[in-house]
Amino acid sequence: MGNKYYTILAIPQGKGSIKKFRISTTFLSLVSILLIGSLVSLCYLSYTYVETKAKLLKLTRLERKTLQQEDQLNFLASRVSDFENRMVDLVQFDKKIRIMTNLDNARSGSQLLGVGGPVPEEGRAVSRAAEIESDLIDRIHENMDQLLEESTLQKDSFVELLDFLEKQKSILASTPSIWPVIGWVTSEFGYRISPFTGRRESHKGIDIATEIGREVVTPADGVVVRVAHETSLGNLVKINHGNGMTTIYGHLLNKDDVKKGQEIKRGDVIGYVGNSGRSTGPHLHYSVSVNGVYVNPRRYLF
Repeated sequence: MGNKYYTILAIPQGKGSIKKFRISTTFLSLVSILLIGSLVSLCYLSYTYVETKAKLLKLTRLERKTLQQEDQLNFLASRVSDFENRMVDLVQFDKKIRIMTNLDNARSGSQLLGVGGPVPEEGRAVSRAAEIESDLIDRIHENMDQLLEESTLQKDSFVELLDFLEKQKSILASTPSIWPVIGWVTSEFGYRISPFTGRRESHKGIDIATEIGREVVTPADGVVVRVAHETSLGNLVKINHGNGMTTIYGHLLNKDDVKKGQEIKRGDVIGYVGNSGRSTGPHLHYSVSVNGVYVNPRRYLF
């Protein structure tokens, strides 16, 4: 069966001959297929172009956001590095205090690791942005965990130092370090010739001569453990300062200026210079004992 044809007549408006064209159905089919294919291709290309342009815009925004995040992470890394440097200073300060206070440096093995630096310039490439960002975040987390652990150890160390210094402060406050009365020493600690018997005797303190009625103050914190009257020392007060240290004040004017068990602070008045007991004139007998052994009070007078 032969091909079918369509006849197309072209009739001009004016004078002229009518033109006739014959087109086969096969040709029309091919043309139609080509037109439809071209239209479909054009639609697909248009869609692909629009989608690609949208992705490029989104990628541009992501690149910009990535760069901003890298800048923020670099800033955070620098702050972590500053924190690390301060921790290093604190560790060195801790060591100095321990050396000064003769405390064991139990943290000598501790060491702070470096945070690293900012992201290198070649890391700015978009293709490596995610990898560099992830690596930087991991490093920051790692160093933050270490710094938190180090800060906890440093806190414990400072608590230990504070406790030690508080104890030292308490010891210093309880150590006689000022003159109990203003006057002049008429008899030193040690052996002397007794003004009453003329024989050699051991003098377990110092005698400080001054006018009668002058205030006598305690040279350190403590607790009054004895208020009494003896034949030799007359009216006396004994104070326990802790750590095995006690002081005795003899020949006082009265024996009821303080009470047994009374807590006192350095500089508190505990009595007045008198002439009670065996005495040749108004003065204060002042003695210091450490663990029951009398020592020269001048060691503690400044």
